[in-house]
Amino acid sequence: MPRFRRLLRWTLIAFAAAVLLGGLALATLYFVVSAKLPDVQALRHVEMQEPMYVYASDGRLMALFGETRRYPIDIDDVPKRLKQAFLATEDARFYEHGGVDYNGVARAIWLIIKTGSKEGVPGGSTITQQVARQFFLSSEVTYTRKFAEMLLAMKMERELSKDEIFQLYLNKSFFGNRSYGIAAAAEFYYGKKLDELDLDEMASLAAIPKFPSSGNPLSNPERAQERRDDYVLARMAELGFVSEAEAAAARAVPMHASPHERPIEVDAPYVAEMVRREMIARYGGDVLTRGYHVTTTIDPTLQAAAATATRDGLETYDHRHGWNKVEQHFDLAEDEDAATAAARLRRIPAQNNLLPAVVMRSGNGSIDVVLADATTLTLDAGDSKWTGRAPSALAKRGDLVRVRRIETPVKKKAGAADAGSKDGDDAADGEAAAAPEVKVTWQLDQLPRAQTALVSLNPENGALLALTGGFSFAGSKFNRATQARRQPGSSFKPFLYAAAFERGYNPASIVLDAPVVFRMRGGKVWRPQNDSGNFAGPMRLREALVQSRNLVSVRLLDAIGVEYARRYISHFGLDEALLPPNLSMSLGTASLPPLMIARGYSVFANGGFRITPWFIDEVRDRDNKVIFKEKPPTACRSCVGTGGSQAVVVSNVVDGFNLGPARPAEPPKPAPEAESEPAPAEAAPLPEDFVAAPRAIDPRVAYQLVSMMRDVVQRGTGTAARVLGREDVAGKTGSTNDYRDAWFSGFGGGVVTTVWVGRDDFRSLGYREYGGRAALPIWIDYMRVALEGRPVAPNDPPDGMVKVSVAANGTLIPDGGGGITEYVKVEDLERMQNYTDYSDEDALDEEAFDIF
Repeated sequence: MPRFRRLLRWTLIAFAAAVLLGGLALATLYFVVSAKLPDVQALRHVEMQEPMYVYASDGRLMALFGETRRYPIDIDDVPKRLKQAFLATEDARFYEHGGVDYNGVARAIWLIIKTGSKEGVPGGSTITQQVARQFFLSSEVTYTRKFAEMLLAMKMERELSKDEIFQLYLNKSFFGNRSYGIAAAAEFYYGKKLDELDLDEMASLAAIPKFPSSGNPLSNPERAQERRDDYVLARMAELGFVSEAEAAAARAVPMHASPHERPIEVDAPYVAEMVRREMIARYGGDVLTRGYHVTTTIDPTLQAAAATATRDGLETYDHRHGWNKVEQHFDLAEDEDAATAAARLRRIPAQNNLLPAVVMRSGNGSIDVVLADATTLTLDAGDSKWTGRAPSALAKRGDLVRVRRIETPVKKKAGAADAGSKDGDDAADGEAAAAPEVKVTWQLDQLPRAQTALVSLNPENGALLALTGGFSFAGSKFNRATQARRQPGSSFKPFLYAAAFERGYNPASIVLDAPVVFRMRGGKVWRPQNDSGNFAGPMRLREALVQSRNLVSVRLLDAIGVEYARRYISHFGLDEALLPPNLSMSLGTASLPPLMIARGYSVFANGGFRITPWFIDEVRDRDNKVIFKEKPPTACRSCVGTGGSQAVVVSNVVDGFNLGPARPAEPPKPAPEAESEPAPAEAAPLPEDFVAAPRAIDPRVAYQLVSMMRDVVQRGTGTAARVLGREDVAGKTGSTNDYRDAWFSGFGGGVVTTVWVGRDDFRSLGYREYGGRAALPIWIDYMRVALEGRPVAPNDPPDGMVKVSVAANGTLIPDGGGGITEYVKVEDLERMQNYTDYSDEDALDEEAFDIF
């Protein structure tokens, strides 16, 4: 007996020691782990990754940037049934336990003992534990991590409310297909908001987080349906969240999830990419995950018009030059079916409205093609009419071609609809309800050989209204409007003429249009030519610009000096470093981006002020707080001095030139007033945050060039634009050697637009593809929309000008009798009065000058 007692005593002592040591170990583990637990309060201010939203000026969505889809929601906006679906699936006792469900833990431990495996054991993690793991811990399967998870969950329950934890869970959970959070999942899988979901859809979404990649309704609909029916709906019915009848009705609904990308409402991919790059430059690389909302200056109507005009213009140009060749060839197996052939097109994007297709059969004048969705079409001679050849003569089996879908409205015969209706209102209602009928045809086509860029600005403040950087962003992300440098040809001449007018020339000045040769170093000579090959002799500068005479421009630049002209032209916002330091500059040989040309033409349109193109109007954070609002320098005809009395803005640089005001510089100090001069009349007060654009050129020079460029449209190289029926339309065509570049830049109604057409490889566009033929039609189609409803812009002569009558030889006619009417600067009048008739008999003989 004593031996038994001793054994019992030592057993009790050993047990007590074990308990004590175990308690000490647990206490030590608790203090070690708890000391490393993060601050739970940080969850109240956590910023979840959200994409960056880009909008047009009217708030319509233009782009979404970011790797994740997530739209955080408030727990109060989650329908009760949807909450219950997640509670039934993940943690039915969520609102009862203190962060750890000990019943679930015991069940998990028993399963581990029973199965001998720690992996894949259900029932051990509450929603709170899952949130703790998602935000703070790893997913490794260790007892230490599990213990830390439990401690952190209890800490969260003490410091956060149940609804706060549940909201974090619903916003953080991954639902597959880059969708994070319940709102993004509902939109992606069903295209619905949370309050629009049906019970079967709620159950399907609640089933996803357990197997987000391998068990979502798209990757594995069978497994998703099984989990929806046999687990989620069954648990909801078991817990009394829904009735058995409701659960049965939801089970009867077939799985119907499908990808629903958030619709892009304004198609402006080149502008969207400009915004992305600019936002990264301003706010850093994580800008795409912080939920910024960026509103741009883009006008959706004008952007759509720009896209249509450039697409149709390139199509017209390309069809003018006939069939080119197929893009590539696939070696199809003899027994290859349409589905297999269609799979070859998965990595080949549609470009604009041109869909890729593989030729499956060619012969007897027609071809059979298969599209990427395995649709098969037969194209005959009528579908390739523009080529002048049958489709079978253009492509063979295995060739990759492009097809265009054409929808033509079908007119109903009179009386065919609502023939039996006697009630006029009922008939009208029936017509309104009926969808318009269209006839769908397909056309064999090809990707255009040329590319294009269109830039449209508000000349008063430089706001970007519309921009296209090429035929298709999917085909090429190179933005030709901002990144390409091309020779503007004769569309550069207005800048040169403005420089000459600053030196005392005027629209009535006579300059010789005659052969000239310039000696260069090394014994070479340069003989510039007019495009027409002929010479007109002495002619007024107005006529020289209207007719785009090259030799007049060369002589004019030679007369005023190259270095002076370069400095003066840089006032328009053109980079002086890009202007050639020789006489070839007069022919537009500088390589400049289209946006820079549009910026320069804005100076003419706004009365002589240099504006800075910009496109980001406002930036808001995820809480809708404005963190940036643009205040662009604006043309101000009543402001004093070059920059008025306001601050002049320093600009950011994108793609090598200014594209968005950043911060104001110090306001210019006002010059001391002379005591002898009367005080100027007070101008109308300006807003406190108004920023005046600096003056670039004399407003009188701007007036003269606008007048001359209106003549270019009325009776010069831009007469096609007369179809717009507006007297305020002005502009200038431009072409370069071998027809490599075609331009038209112009303005009217408060809109400045530049269009360029050319080939990326600098090859010729083709014989006689001038600016007036290749670029001007695009400009007209766009401006027809842009000018709609806009008042005619005036062009009244500013102060300091005098009206004179000039003879054809450039001499003044006394008392204004007859002749040609011009407005000239007052200080130029004396020079004109002393001018003698140009009567050199040898004017047309070739003259020689040293070019250096």
